[in-house]
Parts: sequence; structure tokens; C-alpha cells
Amino acid sequence: MDRALYIAATGARELMRRQDVQTNNLSNALTPGFRAEIAAQRTAPVVGGPGLRTRAYAVESTPGADLSAGAMMATGRELDVAIQGDGWFAVRTADGGEAYTRAGGFQTTADGMLVDAAGRPVLDPNGEPILIPPDTKVQVNTDGSISSVPEVDRVQAAQIANLKLVNPPGNTLARGADGLFRLRQGGIAPAADGVRVAGGMLEGSNVNAVETMVGMIAAARHYDVQIQLMQNTDQNQRSATQILSMT
Repeated sequence: MDRALYIAATGARELMRRQDVQTNNLSNALTPGFRAEIAAQRTAPVVGGPGLRTRAYAVESTPGADLSAGAMMATGRELDVAIQGDGWFAVRTADGGEAYTRAGGFQTTADGMLVDAAGRPVLDPNGEPILIPPDTKVQVNTDGSISSVPEVDRVQAAQIANLKLVNPPGNTLARGADGLFRLRQGGIAPAADGVRVAGGMLEGSNVNAVETMVGMIAAARHYDVQIQLMQNTDQNQRSATQILSMT
């Protein structure tokens, strides 16, 4: 009986972890560029101790993320940029490394540095932060180049900088705790010439809110089943103990 109790207990524990993943996905349903985490369960044998492996437990994991594109939203804001098709923006992380995101809601700091919504510097193809000259109206072109917008017809547009756009294979990327993606084997992805962007646009989250809510309801019901199994196992054990005490 303890085998059923053990399996049910670990199943209930891992279902709570699945709820955490789904809750995080649902809370980011309106976050630009967010990629939904994928939750999956598997069974694993209990290793250690003498005897055969007669116990197994459930393990909840997030093997990856849904990398499908989100819906495009027109904002008209000059520093809002959305990637068309495959590709990623490169940003500088707090530890000085490089990571990748689809969130293109950029802004400038007081000293003109281009940063993302979390204040991380946006990088150019050389891995350096991008600086926007003060009092300059800019536009982001489809190839990721940033140009000044002339206010007088006689003045030609000047190229200020280029966004670093990368396009590594999806299976080489891993999500970090900060929501950014990095290469699984470490290192830095090279700039990709074929990535195209759209200025004045933002890419929405790819979380399907209805599907996620249905998944949360299903996980809650499965949790109730595990709890009921634990209660039934405990009751059966009590009954067996009473029968043995009568003999």
C-alpha cells in the first residue's frame, strides 16, 4: 500500500509545480515577446538502498518553451520593434553576458543608451550598447538599422547604429530564470543577416489564455484525484491493520 501512497504523494507534489508554470504563463499573457513554458511529467525510479527498484515517482519538468510567434500589434512608437518571422534581439545581462529576447519595447536612458523594458542595454552586431544622440528622432528599418529622421527635407537621413539580430536554432536555446534565452552550450550567437524587423510594432505574448486556464483546471482535478488516492490508501491500510489485529 505504501507504493500507491508514495506515487500519489509525488504526483500531487509535481502537479503543484505544474500549476506554478501555468500560473506564470497566464500572468504573462499580455507581456510583449513572452514565450510560454512547456510543462511535462515523467516517471522515474527511486535509486538507492538495497533491493530492487520497486518504487517510482513523478517528476515535473519544463523541457523547453513554445517558440511560436505571437500576434503583432501596431503602436506607432518609434522605438517599438517587432521581429518578423524567426530571430531574436540581443541584450546585455546584469552579469555582463549576452542573452536573447523577442520583446522589442525599447527606450532610451538619460545618457542616450538604448535599453529594453527591464533596463538592459540593447546590443549592436559588435556586442556593444547602442547610443542614440540626444534630441534625435529615429526610425528602425527592416534590416535592423537605426536611422535619424530628418526634420528638414534638405537634410538626408543618417544611419546611427544597427541592432544585433540573431537566429540560432530553437533547440540550441534555453530559457533562464529571468525569462531571457541563452545558448545551451554557452557562448554568443553570431549576427544573422536574414532577420527582418518592423518598426512601430510590438509582438505580443504567444500564451493562449483559454488553453492555459483549461490546463490549470485539468491539473487541479488531477491533483484532487491524487489526494483521493492517498486518502483511500490510508483507509485501506487502517482496515488491513484492524483485520490483522483481530486474528
